[in-house]
Amino acid sequence: MNIVVATKEQLAIVKNLAYIIWPNAYETILSKAQLDYMLEMIYSIDSLEKQFDNGHIFLLIEDDQNFIGFASYELNCNNSNKTKLQKLYVLPEIQGKGIGKQVIGYIKEKVVLSNNLALFLNVNKFNKAKDFYQKYGFQITKEEVIEIGNNYIMDDYVMEIKC
Repeated sequence: MNIVVATKEQLAIVKNLAYIIWPNAYETILSKAQLDYMLEMIYSIDSLEKQFDNGHIFLLIEDDQNFIGFASYELNCNNSNKTKLQKLYVLPEIQGKGIGKQVIGYIKEKVVLSNNLALFLNVNKFNKAKDFYQKYGFQITKEEVIEIGNNYIMDDYVMEIKC
């Protein structure tokens, strides 16, 4: 497995992976309409390029020259001296093989090198990924409901780990 920092030209790979991974990850949590809305809102090339331009660092996870997942993080998010894990997704058939743990370890190294104090994230309250994050030391620090338009919300836990 190899973790590489994505270039702006590689954001289409992120988009393609999201359209494969998200339906599996959220099929029991979100309606198809909300899933489609959020994919377009977050993973259109325009949206990904804006995230990139706003300081999100995108990672591509590669195995045997195939891309199997992606992540993104934002150092000093909101001038908080904390890093936000914006995204971490791997193909369903690859999950459970320690890749997510390795990606978190990679990002935690960047957090420490940047003199940030913690890594935090939002996770849907009903997403099984919550258990994954707790297994690796993240703790729920608060609940957050975010309106995202089109009468949809994200009902999340905010989780954090000190670095």
